[in-house]
Amino acid sequence: MKLLVINPNISDDVTALIEAEALRSASPGTEIVVRTAGYGVEYIETRFESLIAAGAVAEIVAEYTRDGASVDGVVVAAFGDPGMPALKELTDVPVIGITEAALCAAALQGHRFSIIAISDRIRPWYQDCVERFGLGGRLASIRSINEALNGIASVQQDFKATLLALSQQAVTEDGADVVILAGAPLAGLARELRGQIGVPVVDGISAGIRMAEAVVGLDSGPHRTGAFAPPPAKARRGLTGNLEAALTTAQNAAMHDAAHRGTTQPASPAPAN
Repeated sequence: MKLLVINPNISDDVTALIEAEALRSASPGTEIVVRTAGYGVEYIETRFESLIAAGAVAEIVAEYTRDGASVDGVVVAAFGDPGMPALKELTDVPVIGITEAALCAAALQGHRFSIIAISDRIRPWYQDCVERFGLGGRLASIRSINEALNGIASVQQDFKATLLALSQQAVTEDGADVVILAGAPLAGLARELRGQIGVPVVDGISAGIRMAEAVVGLDSGPHRTGAFAPPPAKARRGLTGNLEAALTTAQNAAMHDAAHRGTTQPASPAPAN
């Protein structure tokens, strides 16, 4: 199995944290390919920054799937899942965000969960993400660091005691059965803190890798109709070659399957110049 793991922000230091935890979490025989967004911001805190990151992630997904998938699955490795769930429309392989993976893992291990975040600014967006997955009623709290960060790559070292205290408060004061350490900058920290909190501690990167392996292993088939079918064929302008090719591949596959099922799809118009 080969998984493409994408860091949606531009920090190479965070990519190194992602890669280290992904390699620790992957099953024997799983190959991990890690890529960093080609443009965007150092770390994502807001909805608009996530919007920017979504385009960068889509470019990388398209690069690997433009002529048929060269990977078996994709992991979007930033909490908030930039580009999700829309990226599921672009490729036949499973695309898993670490938010959805972490929430699923938490929901399987307890009734109420808390999210520990790296900044106060990020909390409203994370609240939106939980509600989008229909799990707002199971969210015990979102607790966050309320101090300026010295650097995104050193958050774990600089605020380990604070993150531990926030996690413990989520359990004792908020009633959390599971704690999620949110965001790629905290990748790997759950391994250090899990014995000190008293409840299961979920790492988004490890959850993303293991969930992706599981979904790939299910071999459930691609989206061809319904909400996550490829976008309908229509005139396009200004897309990169990778995006143009990936969309064409997805649309051609959908039309082929429709013909096999005896249904019809609109013909592809020539892209506009």
